[in-house]
Amino acid sequence: DVSARDWQMGRNGKQWLLGKTFDTFCPLGPALVTKDSVSDPHNLGIRCRVNGELVQNSSTNQMIFKTEALVAWVSQFVTLYPGDVFLTGTPPGVGVFRKPPTFLKRGDKVQCEIDELGTICNQVV
Repeated sequence: DVSARDWQMGRNGKQWLLGKTFDTFCPLGPALVTKDSVSDPHNLGIRCRVNGELVQNSSTNQMIFKTEALVAWVSQFVTLYPGDVFLTGTPPGVGVFRKPPTFLKRGDKVQCEIDELGTICNQVV
């Protein structure tokens, strides 16, 4: 996901949710992959590069809650349909927590990949 840290920290009392909900802030695609399409959904490598530099490198085995537990919990409150998407957070390496902090800027190319699922690349506009 994408966060508007300037808006989030300066105008919104550091509340995280609204800083993540602007148009274009949830790049997904180009396809959905079902659980049976991967060998082990709890052991997939996750990487993010900004302008070719590796900034995040982790695995789904580092998730605090397993996917099945998330689906079971959310389905108690929300009707789920085929194609619904769960956003489960991000691995360590988020720019705001780097020393010094780094932030995406216009023209940056962000490439995210998960083993066996694919890669998505977007340019910040």
